[in-house]
Amino acid sequence: MKKTVVAALAATFVMGVGATTSAAANPFSDVPQGHWAYNSVSKLAAEGVIEGYGDGTYRGDRNITRYEMAQMIAKAMAKNPTGANKAELDRLAAEFRDELDALGVRVAELEKYADKVVWQGKIEYTYKNHKTDDVWADRRHNHHSTSEHTRVKQDDWIFRFEPIAHVNDHWTLRARIDAHVDLSRDTSTDFELVRGWAQGDYDNFQIRVGKQPLYTNEDGIIWDTEYTGGEVTFGKLANGLRATIYGGRLDKGNVGGGIRHAGAWDGRHEWDDGKRTGEQRFADAAGNFGRYYGDAKDPSSFWAINVQYDPGSKGLFGGLGYYNIKDDDLNNVVDPDDGYVYHTYTNKDSKTDKAQIWSVNAGYRIGKVQLWGAYAKNTKADIENKSWQALLRYGDLYGGGNQNTHKGQWAVWAGYKELGSNASLHAINWDDAYAGTKGFVAGASWAPFDRIVIIGKYFKGKYITGPGDAERLFGRVEFFF
Repeated sequence: MKKTVVAALAATFVMGVGATTSAAANPFSDVPQGHWAYNSVSKLAAEGVIEGYGDGTYRGDRNITRYEMAQMIAKAMAKNPTGANKAELDRLAAEFRDELDALGVRVAELEKYADKVVWQGKIEYTYKNHKTDDVWADRRHNHHSTSEHTRVKQDDWIFRFEPIAHVNDHWTLRARIDAHVDLSRDTSTDFELVRGWAQGDYDNFQIRVGKQPLYTNEDGIIWDTEYTGGEVTFGKLANGLRATIYGGRLDKGNVGGGIRHAGAWDGRHEWDDGKRTGEQRFADAAGNFGRYYGDAKDPSSFWAINVQYDPGSKGLFGGLGYYNIKDDDLNNVVDPDDGYVYHTYTNKDSKTDKAQIWSVNAGYRIGKVQLWGAYAKNTKADIENKSWQALLRYGDLYGGGNQNTHKGQWAVWAGYKELGSNASLHAINWDDAYAGTKGFVAGASWAPFDRIVIIGKYFKGKYITGPGDAERLFGRVEFFF
């Protein structure tokens, strides 16, 4: 039996149509009445599952391609079969998964029919090599360089599970579970629940509740972390105009005032040198140490709103953002008795426990070429209170990949970043540029095979405040499953 006939019978079955079912008039001249497949072919044509050829023939004796079979399965899936019919479609969908992906059928939609719980994830290897000059600041907050610098290398594996459990047609439960392996020290961690949230997807809005990702429309110059709370998105979730409202609490260490996040601490590094109690020791991004006093209370609380327009095709896109954060880490007091101190606080008066960050982003897209920029400013700070980036990209694989990444996808990009420590509170600052630095960035990503991605990034710059150079090399390989 030819593959075309098999496809017709399978699709007929999952739609609940038997060979004896009354069918509409047959539109194909080469399937006459009385043919054993007449009723099935007629019904499938009436339902729009098969279309035949422009000359009015069905050509049932021709072997079809897997791509053509996937087209039939995708159309049958849209009929939302149930019971035994659904089970048969599940088996067909699993067999033709790659072809359905190529047709643009969402993997999440396919997997919703295939199983109640979908286990996916990735194994990720990351290499980082960064160098920073050591600096110190006197009591007048003037920064001075030294003849020394700090170089840090990191080899890290991550084994990550990202399960999706389908509750009903609208709600899913999602999580991220990570285990880390430090290859340089040959140490590993147990699996840890990093994220876990409930998500409701509807036609014109989405609801999320729980510990979930926080990655906003400035493309990482403010947030790349998680928070516990809720968010609601109104409008088009894919292409179009949408607005998102956020609210919740951030884990300890996600917010800290000062230069190069020298003031970011969570109360775990308490020590007593015999002079005072409650004295805190901290280190900046270069490994420099200093002291301050305070009574930080974790975690942080925040609320925010994003508005974004993106047509998904060529032309202009962009949006606005606002973030209101409260955290005692932003209200640090510098030790006045030290011979020299580091700049640890958010503003010169050191009398605020708030951050209010405004942001704007805009870009223009022509095919695979995209020119894009973003700017953010913390109006409650007067030290390193702004961040911005401008990037030129080419390709279709900017950043990392996912389960839908196909062999041959690639992208390159280059630009400039400045990440003020009091605006980039917990940004993507360990890939290229990082808090308290500014300079040029470049990167590339490539998929040599399906679901395997290689990424490289390079940053060359200097400190925003005071003297000192900074350099970073970043590499990553991702295997998705």
